[in-house]
Amino acid sequence: MSAPGVPGVRPFRLEVPDSALDDLRDRLGRTRWPADFEGSGWAYGVPLAHLRDLAEYWRTGYDWRACEAELNLHPQFTTTIDGAGVHFLHVRSPEPDAMPLVMTHGWPGSVVEFLDVIGPLADPRAHGADPAGAFHLVLPHIPGFALSGPLPEAGWDVDRIARAWAELMRRLGYRRYGAQGGDWGHAITRRLAALDGDHVIAVHLNTLFTPPPADPGELAALSEDDRARLRLMTESYAEMAGYAQIQGTRPQTLAYGLTDSPVGQLAWIAEKWHEWADPGSVVTRDRLLTNVMLYWLTATAGSSARLYYEDFHPSAPPSAEPCTTPVGVAVFAGDLARPVRSLAERENSIAYWSELPRGGHFAALECPGLFAEDVRTFFGLFR
Repeated sequence: MSAPGVPGVRPFRLEVPDSALDDLRDRLGRTRWPADFEGSGWAYGVPLAHLRDLAEYWRTGYDWRACEAELNLHPQFTTTIDGAGVHFLHVRSPEPDAMPLVMTHGWPGSVVEFLDVIGPLADPRAHGADPAGAFHLVLPHIPGFALSGPLPEAGWDVDRIARAWAELMRRLGYRRYGAQGGDWGHAITRRLAALDGDHVIAVHLNTLFTPPPADPGELAALSEDDRARLRLMTESYAEMAGYAQIQGTRPQTLAYGLTDSPVGQLAWIAEKWHEWADPGSVVTRDRLLTNVMLYWLTATAGSSARLYYEDFHPSAPPSAEPCTTPVGVAVFAGDLARPVRSLAERENSIAYWSELPRGGHFAALECPGLFAEDVRTFFGLFR
């Protein structure tokens, strides 16, 4: 557990009242379903038959109490940083020389993404791996997301979140630590390294966006594999980015529907898990629904979407400085946005690059063994 007596850090236990679960089941039972047509597939969005089946399992088969108990197996805490409540898991390794590591999820994720890698990372000895690769884990929810929300005010952009993480690690007594992130977590992690470079040892990323170069000559000079990666990223973003345009421009309008309708919230998240995961990955319905539950129970559809609004409407020009902290990049074969190394090296001090045979955007959840091994291997270079 976290060291006792840390000022401003309070123990937390997840205990959802029965009334909230009764209300959820009632709403699911009264869902007003839209029309669909035969053969629509996923091209128009989540198919009706798929969502009805998932919603019925949520209503009659899913066991929230079992999932709640699993979350409560791990020490949880809350603290207030810069006016926002921050919920986090703090799992200390039994290995005394473990490296502190802060790991950051993205949207539409939560700490649920990391549940299957907590044991292998915090206690590798118990999982058949070298105990020298152990970590003290700090797993926060981004302000405005799930148990770190809703937010009391605007302005929580990547820079402000990174500053909050630096304060959180200072508050916990960690003066030398690593950082890991994917999706929004990758942007927060890179910014944390820039803002707290005296304390961040290195960063491991399982997302890194490398846009196509504007110069046609530079694009032509890339390998065919690299050009194919860029085409896939560009084409998939154009087809799937409607959610980002809405969240980046009118998150409050969206919030009314998602906060009032559990099936609406389910569809909004389930679509992205379907599109962004490796088609070969097997993610259980329970994991998906536990992630959705954390958004539903906290009514944070709108406040989590605000991170897109802050990105679309920056208060200052985004930092263009390269990341000089050592960077490790894990490229999972099923991710639609696989980076190109030669382009990544322009803005990052690449110390490690791995190409993994499977896994997609939610790598820690989809292939926890590969993910944990890659994290241990990278940070083993800096112990």
